[in-house]
This record gives sequence, structure tokens and C-alpha cells, in this order.
Amino acid sequence: MPTPRSSEPDAAATPRPSRRSLLGAAGAAGALGAVVAGAGPASAARARAARTPLRFRQDGTFRVVQINDTQDDQRIDRRTVELIGAVLDEVRPDVVVVVGDIITDGPTTRLEALQALNNVVAPIEERGVAWAATFGNHDEDSTPLTGVDEAAVLGFFRRYPHNVNPPGADVTGTGNGVLEVGSGAAGSRRAAAALWLLDSGRYRPDQIAGQSTESLEAYDWVRQDQVAWYADTSRELERRNGRPVPGLAFAHIPLWEHRHMWWGSVEERTEASHEAAVRRHGITGERHEREYPGAFNSGLYAAMLGRGDVRGYYCGHDHINTYDGDYYGVRLGYGPGTGFGTYGLGGERDHHLRGARVFELSEDVEGALVSTRPVFARDLGVDVSPGDQPRDPLPLPGWVR
Repeated sequence: MPTPRSSEPDAAATPRPSRRSLLGAAGAAGALGAVVAGAGPASAARARAARTPLRFRQDGTFRVVQINDTQDDQRIDRRTVELIGAVLDEVRPDVVVVVGDIITDGPTTRLEALQALNNVVAPIEERGVAWAATFGNHDEDSTPLTGVDEAAVLGFFRRYPHNVNPPGADVTGTGNGVLEVGSGAAGSRRAAAALWLLDSGRYRPDQIAGQSTESLEAYDWVRQDQVAWYADTSRELERRNGRPVPGLAFAHIPLWEHRHMWWGSVEERTEASHEAAVRRHGITGERHEREYPGAFNSGLYAAMLGRGDVRGYYCGHDHINTYDGDYYGVRLGYGPGTGFGTYGLGGERDHHLRGARVFELSEDVEGALVSTRPVFARDLGVDVSPGDQPRDPLPLPGWVR
């Protein structure tokens, strides 16, 4: 049975620096002022042609891999790249979702920021796997020095041939969107599943209505217009497909309901309440740090529960939590932290929980989600010894100069 780190009352969150920034890793060599080459009509057409719509396989199955908190600079830990490749080779997914905190505050130039981003997605592109990304609280930490904000990152990512990020809905945040997964049945134009990409924001404002927010959680929250967009889009998908389209939602920051599920209560924080929650919600996995949700409960969980289509909300953010459970019909869970360049368990077991999460879907199953499980670097032959093993940046695509 997993044991929480402590059962003392949860305190307000404070932003946590990455281990890499504390160690002050050296920057990569490279020309200053790198720019992404403009997309001419021919290159843009080739990029569009290379994008394959997501679709269930002919046997009715579909596999998703979640990676999150790669959280490194241009000199990424070599094992992060190795782990991503090993997971893809082992699992053979149909799509990868990169769930925020892709990079950290280490890059100091535009070139270094693009190198840091490319380090994460290059092993996915190399294998020709479709992929999309959401953003986390750290993805603009380097923006004041590099000028690369989340909008620029989204534009950069959408240049890759196998990226399937939509341009983003006109609501709070960057890159909010939904990926429809078509039926594998011959000739069908029906969406059999949906993958929701949500921007859970960065940090809470210092003041609201003239009042200090210092006693609140340090992080942002999914805003009301995002929740309304989800509900409206969900209804439109149902209208077009003749029924609700089941799916999964991905965002970087956990919901308050993650904490409520673990403890089996909004208020109680005891071993007895947790043991009851394990039985009630079928919780598996580990909790080594408390949950760090946004400053306010956004109501997103209640909206998903009301619509009845999203069967799971999965996040990152808390690197050493891996748990998952069924909270009244909506699964809530974490992907293990994927990156070796940021904080872990500490000591000799620091990298013991580096990994990814796998989702098995079937269009022949009610709700589409068949199962989910974490996969760990230690089980894939990746070195998990403590310490940092930075490497030179991976080569950038030819369209970057």
C-alpha cells in the first residue's frame, strides 16, 4: 500500500526551482539570435500532407503515451532522451501527449530555448509518431531572456511533420484544443474518442480585488472560459457524432479533486480515510509529495462529470506522484515525471520513478478507456543512478536556422 509522505495539514504551495537551475548547468554553444525559417507555401504544404489524422487501428485499438516534466535546458540529461525513445520502442503508441513543463529557466537565448524544446520532441519525430503538447508553469520561465513564449513554442511545434496540435481555442491560455480520434471502421467518419488538451496556466496573480493571494496555492487554475469552451465543444462533438464522444483530458496541474480522491475526503487527512479511499476508488500508485493544484477550484471536474464524456484527467507537475484512481466515474491520475534533470525522490533513489504513462483505448468498449499503467525507466534498462548526465543538444530540424 502506498504511504503518503506525511499526514500533516497541507500548506500553501511555493514555486519549486529545478535541480538543474540550482546546479547552474552550462549553456550550450551556438550562434546568437537563431530564428525559425519562415514557412513558404511548398514547405507548409509538405508539413500538412505529412500529418496523418488520428484514427483507431483496424482492430479497434488505440494507444496513448503521456510524458511530462521533461523540464530541462538545452543540455538535457541524456537519459531523458533515452527514456522517451525506450518507451516509444516498447509501447508503439499511436500518439504521444507531452503534458507541460517541457523546459525550464536554463536557456538564455532563442537558440538555446529551441534546442531545449527540440531535445524532447526529436526522439518522437525520429520514430514518426504523432504527438501534441500542453503547457506547464515552467515553460515561460526563460521567456524574459529568450523571447520564446508559449505562443512561439506552439508555432514552433506545429512546424514539425508529426505534430498534431490544433492552433488553439480563443480562450485563456495557449493551445487549448481537442484531438478527435476517428473510428477504425472502413469508411467511417465518426469520432470514436477525443483527447482534450488544456492549458492549466502558470502562477497565480499576487493580488485579486486588492487582496493579497500569498496564503493561496502558488499556481494558476483553469479559467471559466476554458471550462465553458470544453462544455460547448463537448456538446458540439456529441451533436456531430450522434452520441457523446468518450475521451481523456490532459493538463499539467492537478485538480483539487486529486487530493480529495487520495484522502477520500475534502477535509480529513488520515491513514484511515486514505485506506477507505483506496477501497472506494481503486487507487494504485504512489504519493511522495502533496498535490499542488491551482489557487482556486475551477469547476472543471464537475463539468466533466456532468458531461459524462471525459473518462480521465491526467496531469504531471508533482514529479514523484504516480497514483491513479476512479473518482466517481472520472479517473484522476499522474504521469510519472519523465525528466532526469529536475527533482526526484532524492538520495540513491532520486530517479527511481522516472517514467511515462500508457493508455489503452478500444472503440468497442464503453467509455473507450480499457486500462492505464505507468512504465518506468528502471524497467526499460535506462540508468537510474543518482546524479546529472547532461549531453549536447540534439540537431535542430533543417528548417531552423
